[in-house]
Formats: sequence, C-alpha cells, structure tokens
Amino acid sequence: MGTVDSQWGIGIPASDGARFLLAKIRSGNDYARSRKRTFRRSASVIKVASLALSAGSTVILGLQDLNLWASVAFTLVALVTLLGAVEPFFNWRSRWILMEEAQYRFQRLADELEYLMAATPEQELSYESLRPVFDQYQEVWASLSERWLENRANPEAAGRS
Repeated sequence: MGTVDSQWGIGIPASDGARFLLAKIRSGNDYARSRKRTFRRSASVIKVASLALSAGSTVILGLQDLNLWASVAFTLVALVTLLGAVEPFFNWRSRWILMEEAQYRFQRLADELEYLMAATPEQELSYESLRPVFDQYQEVWASLSERWLENRANPEAAGRS
C-alpha cells in the first residue's frame, strides 16, 4: 500500500521516504543551528565592542588634561560610530533570531514526523500521510527565504523579525 506514489514518482517504501524526509528536516535544523551560532556570536561581538569602546571613550574624555588620551577617546568614539553604522548593515541579531525560529520549526517538524513514524505501522505508512509533513518542511524553507530577503532588502523590517 505505501510503496509507490505516483505524484512523487518514487518507487521506494513510504517508511524509507519518511526516513529520507526526516534526514532532510534534521539537515535543515543543523543548518539553522550553525547559522544561528554564527549570527549570535557576531551580534554579541559587535555589541560588546561597541559598549567597550563607548565606555572607554567616555572614561578617557573625563581625563581632559591629557591630549594623548583625548585623541584616543575621540578615536574610540569614531570606532563606535563606525560599528553603529556597520551593525544595521549586517543585522546579526535579526538573522540570529530568524535562525532560532527556523531551528524551532524544524525541530517541531522532526518531532511530528518521528511521532507519525512511531504511531503508524510501517505497512500502513504512505506518501499521502507524509505529504503534510513535506509541505510544512517546504513552507519552513519558503518562509525563511522570504524573511531573509525582506531583511536584506529593507533593514527597517529587520527589527520586526
């Protein structure tokens, strides 16, 4: 019953198709996890560097008697301004949150598929029963791609992600 699906044109058992789909979902989750780590790290570095430079420049400006320190402080202020301009361009925090959401959705989808596989006898598992999971998998990628493009095209929209 669950071996051939004319819509997908595949002649493998649905249980193998379910395992294949589960592997694809887990791969998507792994991708989101690795990108999330990178974006979180980048967002944190920018924020910490900006705070350190801002605090350092403020302290140094308090020591106005020393011209060397004042010039260092103004340099730090310039760097903070530069970081403030660069951060919205890369938008690390928004991208990190986007990957966090994608990872959550992939994990949830994997859980649903694992439950379906565990609750359905292998001979009764069909591509028809897998279709909703596959459609959700496609929707996660479509949503992720659309929001990624939105955030890149319109940095103001990124704050709403």
